[in-house]
Order: sequence, then C-alpha cells, then structure tokens
Amino acid sequence: MADASEVQVSHFLDQHGLGAFQIKLIVWSVLLAMIDGYDIGAIAFAAPSLIKEWHVAPKALGLVLSASNIGVLFGSQIFGWVGDRYGRKTALILSNLLFGIFTFIAAYSTNLTELSALRFVAGLGIGGVIPNLVAINAESAPRNLRATLAIIAVGLVPLGGALAGFAAAALVPQYGWPILFEIGGIVPVVFALAAIATLPESIKFMTLHDSHRGKIEALLAAIVPGYEVPPNARFVIEDEKQSPSNPIYLFGNGLAAITPLTWLMFACNLMGYFFLISWTPTLMGAAHVPPQTAALAGAALQVGGTVGSLLLCWWLQKARFLAIAILFVIAVPVVGSIGYAGLSSTGALIAVTFFAGCIVLGIQSGINVVGAMIYPTSLRANGSGWQLGIGRLGAIIGPLLGALFVGLPVPELYMWSAIPFAVGAVVCFIIYKLNTARLKAHPELAQGQ
Repeated sequence: MADASEVQVSHFLDQHGLGAFQIKLIVWSVLLAMIDGYDIGAIAFAAPSLIKEWHVAPKALGLVLSASNIGVLFGSQIFGWVGDRYGRKTALILSNLLFGIFTFIAAYSTNLTELSALRFVAGLGIGGVIPNLVAINAESAPRNLRATLAIIAVGLVPLGGALAGFAAAALVPQYGWPILFEIGGIVPVVFALAAIATLPESIKFMTLHDSHRGKIEALLAAIVPGYEVPPNARFVIEDEKQSPSNPIYLFGNGLAAITPLTWLMFACNLMGYFFLISWTPTLMGAAHVPPQTAALAGAALQVGGTVGSLLLCWWLQKARFLAIAILFVIAVPVVGSIGYAGLSSTGALIAVTFFAGCIVLGIQSGINVVGAMIYPTSLRANGSGWQLGIGRLGAIIGPLLGALFVGLPVPELYMWSAIPFAVGAVVCFIIYKLNTARLKAHPELAQGQ
C-alpha cells in the first residue's frame, strides 16, 4: 500500500497509460533515431564514389568504414554514463551536437586518413544516442508498453539509414558524395538546439535526483491536468531495486554471467549487421549490379529493418530473449542467400535484402531494448552503453573482415557473413535460460522489466 507522503512513479504511469507526453517523446525519438541511422549509413553509400574519385581500392576502405564504430565503442559508454549522471536529455543533446559538427566537417575531407579521423570523432556522438533513447522511453512508459515504445523509438534508426541510400541515389550523381555528410551534419545540430527547449526528460531519471523536483511536479501536472503532488511527498520507483551508477553493479543481482553474454550477443549481431550495411553497395557493384540498384538494395536493407522492428515489437515485448534467439536462427539462411539474389535479378535482390533487414535489424532493435531492460533506472543507460560499446567490437570487425575477404566470390562472402548470426542464436538462447532462472529466483526483479 502506498504511503500518503510518497508518489509511486511506476504506478502513476501505469494508471494513466499512453498519453500526449509519451507521444511527444516518441516523435522526438523518431527524429533523433532517424538522423542517427542516417549518419551511421552515409559512409557506406559514399564508398563507391570515394573509390572512383580518390582512386582507391575497395580493400583500402576497411578503416574508414569501421572508424565511426570505433568511436561508438567509446561513445556509447561515455554518453551512457553521462545519461545516468546528468540526464538522458543532456546526453542526447551533447551527442547530437558532437556527431553533427564532425559529420559536416567530414564532407570536406581530402583523403581517407582525414575522413577516418573525423568519422571516429563523429562516432563518439553517434554512440550516445541509442542507449539514452532506450532509457528515456522505457522509463517514461506504462509497464505494459515499456519495451514496445522503446523498440518503436530505436526501430526508426534503420529508416534513417535508408534515407541515406535514397539521398545517395538521388543526389550523389549531381552533387557528389559530400552532400551526404552536409545533410548528416546540419540536421542533428538543428535537432539538438531545438531539443534544449522542447525535449522532455525521463520521469524516472528525475525521480532519482532531488534537484529535478520542480520539473517532475510540472510534468506530472501536464500528464494529468490539475494533479497536485502531496506536500513534502517523496517520489519513488517502487518496482525497481536501484544500484549505484557504477559499472561494477552491472554484474550484481544475478547478472554476473548474463551481462558479458549480452556483450557477446551484441558483438555477433553487429558484426553481421555492419558487414551488410557497409559492404552491400560495394559488393553489388563488384557483382556488376548497376550503382543505383546497389544503392536501392542497401536502402531496402534499412527499410526492411524499420518494418521488421515495428512488426516484431509486440512479440519482443512478450517473449524477449526467446524471440530474439529464434530471429537469429532465421537470419542465417536469409543473409546467406543475398549474394545469390544479387546474381539473379533486381527484384530478387531487393526482396531478399528487405527481408534480411527485417530480421537482422529487427534483432538489433530488440536487443537494444531487451538488453537494457535487465537493468534498473540508475544503471540503464550505462548498461545499454556498455552493451553497445563492447558489442561495437563486432561492428568494427565486420567491415574489416569484409575488406580482407573482398576478393572472394560475392555469394560465398554472404554465406560466410551468416556465421555470426548462428553464434548469436546459441548465445541468446543461453541468456534466455539464465535470465528465466534469475527471475524465478528473484520475482521482484521482473516487475522493473
């Protein structure tokens, strides 16, 4: 029974359901996710033009394709910590300013070394977006929609990557590859400046920090007009056991094995995912697919990711790690068939890359959220940041392996690229079993998820 002198924030959110506040937050999240995805994908669509204009071999692109992921390796953890310490809103604004400015500067690079360095710094900011989007949405939603709203938020990241593909097909022939980075630099800076005044903060983050008391009272009154907080009432997150915002606590409460396994799960999917989005336009060119068709295949991969994320969110909300393990299994034959489709027909190529995007990027949206949900509010952005950061080792390795083996027949390359998904299926099923046992032993932990 709640004390009259306390406000139970989770109960408040559950009681009042989905409303204007969550919708406003989702709109903001969609915009931030899309420009994040655009900036992640832009380099892959610029790559064919770089090969021609700078007279470089495809193998020389390995570092520049991985540079932003090296930045994300550190940026996810840095901005995850910033999000848990200073607020999800602050972290999102700073990360967008950082990657926006350095993406714009990258448009004026003159060689691969310059471009790689600028992509690395931009990657620091790119890495801060997803952990904080997941946290701000999961912490501001009713319990039955926590995972769903967070998946919808990050599920639009692939659509942003698709927009980079469409921009490449429509604008690069006339304006050259720099136009991709000029767009990708200006938009996030504009969003960051607008967010200062209009982006809401996470209700639960503010609950943990007394300095935000005035803001949370105003927000609750905005959600329920006329709502008055009892005098001297304490704000509590009654369904979560909080831990200090320190990475060592990511291994507590039965997570000693689960946390590092989630890192491996992220690494497996990101290895395959970034091989696909980084090399598909270039490999299709090597298979003598017309450049615009290759760009559309890359875009279909990203559009499929958004469709898959949105269609699968209800299942991922319910089945969590079990659903993700099944998707990993399905990904193996689908990804392995892309190279053969590229040698078949344009229609087959677009269809297979679309379906591959549905599965692979659907997995990524799912693990971004389901992985973060195992942690309490005080650790959520930090935990998600470590998952994405360590997992980025796979994202770095994927494009680099592509550079090493780019001389192999294209169908064979895609067959090899399916291996990380097979490993991911095994790892994710182990996590599912361990987490199920953990929640049975400590049922109170399930309420916070």
